[in-house]
Amino acid sequence: MDIFDTKKGGFTIMNSTKTDVQHRGFGQGVLDLSAVSSVIIDGDEAYIDMGALHAKSSVEKGIKWTTNKEEVPNGKPYWLVWVTVDRNEAGPYYAGATACYMEIDREARRGYKILAEHVNRMDYSMKRRIMLSDLGEKEKTALKKLLIDNNAEMWENSTEELKQALA
Repeated sequence: MDIFDTKKGGFTIMNSTKTDVQHRGFGQGVLDLSAVSSVIIDGDEAYIDMGALHAKSSVEKGIKWTTNKEEVPNGKPYWLVWVTVDRNEAGPYYAGATACYMEIDREARRGYKILAEHVNRMDYSMKRRIMLSDLGEKEKTALKKLLIDNNAEMWENSTEELKQALA
């Protein structure tokens, strides 16, 4: 599977972006998100939901957010994992993975998350960092299963750091 071919699905959102364009002034620091995907972990299930890139995943839509956890007393825990893919000498692999916590009360349409943490963790994933230590065992198992099921070759080509983080 070519990870940069959006017709085949998987861990990409854009392709054929121009990276040689010289910007001067506004927009100079624009990020290329073509290799970043978002995974939602709901209990023991993990699935790709590209809407999370703009805080519009299926679980985030219609939610009013707060940074005060006490305002969401009946919140259900969710994890958003930013996964970055790349190529090395062995082929495509999962290069970065970082997890962010959030709680959502669908009935009350309220949610808890720290947006700055979500943005920073996306940046860390793009910088090829692995930050999954906050995940519980069932969340790690769900994420590992999704990554392997999505593309076993990419999993095999991935770093030992990622494999140990999800062991």
